[in-house]
Amino acid sequence: MPAERRTLDGTPAGEPHFCHNPREYTPGVAAVSTIPSPGPATTPAATGPTSPVPPPGRETDAATLARVAERTAGKLLAPPALHRLADVVPAPQQVQPDPTEDWVLPAEAVIVASADPAALTVAAQLAGLLRPATGYPLPVTDATAPAPVDGIALVLDEAADLGAEGYRLDVTPNGVRITAVTATGLFHGVQTLRQLLPPAIESPVPVTEHWTLPGGTITDAPRFPYRGAMLDVARHFFAVEDVLRVVDHLARYKLNHLHLHLTDDQGWRIAVDAWPRLATVGGATEVGGGPGGHYTKADYERIVTYAAARHITVVPEIDLPGHTNSALVAYPELAPDKIAPPPYTGTEVGFSYVDPADERTYDFVTDVLAELAAITPGPWLHIGGDEAFKVKGEVYTGFVERVQRIVAGLGKTVVGWHQLAPAAHVDGRVLQWWGTNGEDPITVEAVREGARLIVSPGNHAYLDMKYAPDTPIGHDWAGLIDVRKAYDWDPGSHVTDVPEAAVLGVEAPLWTESVTSLADIELLLLPRLPAIAELGWSPRATHDWDGFRDRLAGQGPRWATAGISFHRAPEIPWPTIPSQRRPSQADAATL
Repeated sequence: MPAERRTLDGTPAGEPHFCHNPREYTPGVAAVSTIPSPGPATTPAATGPTSPVPPPGRETDAATLARVAERTAGKLLAPPALHRLADVVPAPQQVQPDPTEDWVLPAEAVIVASADPAALTVAAQLAGLLRPATGYPLPVTDATAPAPVDGIALVLDEAADLGAEGYRLDVTPNGVRITAVTATGLFHGVQTLRQLLPPAIESPVPVTEHWTLPGGTITDAPRFPYRGAMLDVARHFFAVEDVLRVVDHLARYKLNHLHLHLTDDQGWRIAVDAWPRLATVGGATEVGGGPGGHYTKADYERIVTYAAARHITVVPEIDLPGHTNSALVAYPELAPDKIAPPPYTGTEVGFSYVDPADERTYDFVTDVLAELAAITPGPWLHIGGDEAFKVKGEVYTGFVERVQRIVAGLGKTVVGWHQLAPAAHVDGRVLQWWGTNGEDPITVEAVREGARLIVSPGNHAYLDMKYAPDTPIGHDWAGLIDVRKAYDWDPGSHVTDVPEAAVLGVEAPLWTESVTSLADIELLLLPRLPAIAELGWSPRATHDWDGFRDRLAGQGPRWATAGISFHRAPEIPWPTIPSQRRPSQADAATL
């Protein structure tokens, strides 16, 4: 007799499985209802609903046969999938629909993954996504060769020609198979599967629904390796839970980098053991005179770990040599005149800088970056470099070149705003371009020397810009950015004379001078964030405003069901959407 197959927590497969929903928000997690398993599974043969012969010792009664009949009838009576296979954001690379191959997720479905810890983690995340709304147990188990036997199979296949982040998703009457070379690819496939289910799948409590997925195959991989968003936590401070919520939004649309702007004139947000007053004094202010705040190293590591579990790399930024008033308040010895300036709670820029002529400044930079590098597993350290208006010419380039060498000595790759371009190149250097005019010969020359670009044009990708003149928060210095303007540009050709091969990717920054709450963050992120995500992920050939706006409209009911705030942009044909609930930690979209 074969060994009994068991789930991750030791529960026999096919038996009730009530493992807790793997949410990582610590407060206020809603309980998840589950539906008991109907007993030993009886899977109809692929050719028809014939009842299997029970093994010896199993009860053969009318109840067993009734369960088989009920399950078969449910499949026959289920309505067609509500969505087409191509109704996904970002647009997949290749879609081959087959309306005859729709599949209904049954209550007794099992999620089977390759016997690899990373694949099993993704399987557990998928179960956590599906359990709240379905109420199904969805036990997770592993297998040497996972097969979707009326369930979902997550398969790692090193021989698959899918790349490091790509995946293939197959929906057939037998179930769903997601194939990838890496767990990252499996995770992206899970996000696509999520969008193919009805919007009710985002409900935090069980609902009655036929969980039908459209049949066919999606083969998908990203256009650019770097796809990100930036959150400014310096102008206004945001709690760890708010940052985790932003991570969830990025993961939903296959973005893979979170850039945290950790320091600025208004506040210093990361603890540094060697310079403790940076956080306790420099972090005690914010725009408008609020209390500010800072992240302990444990807080930061929690964000990094949470993001990594969702295949997102955190890119920390310490802005230098300007935007440093909060550091000077804490340590006047860093100031050019060695006098502490008053704390700053306004929104002007360009007036502060650390002393580039004092060796103590470079001790400070080395200590800060070394401590940050030690708790940042990703390859990037962002050193800012923008709007240092009082540090000019050779003094500025000399400072930047020295800091670039410090970053390289820590084993990290330097990233900076494109104002770093005149400084000498170091291996791997990345410039984040935020201009509003694609003509930039200085940046082009830096690219010729080997720099790569992250493209963040202020008049297309800056999510702190207003949608329209009456948007209650945000800026308009780079113009108004409605959803179409956020979508209608090409990162691969936007900067004149920079070849697409030199473009590492795209990032959408959100500066927070006027942003004070999670609801404000979501108002400005959504629905523009998916537009930027599609530019970073999807092939240029799929770029089509009319198609995108229709696919984007389908996200509205999902956000509303999940309790996510968003701007109901008038240019998007939103379907009827229920009134939105205020977002809460219990309602957070959990991955």
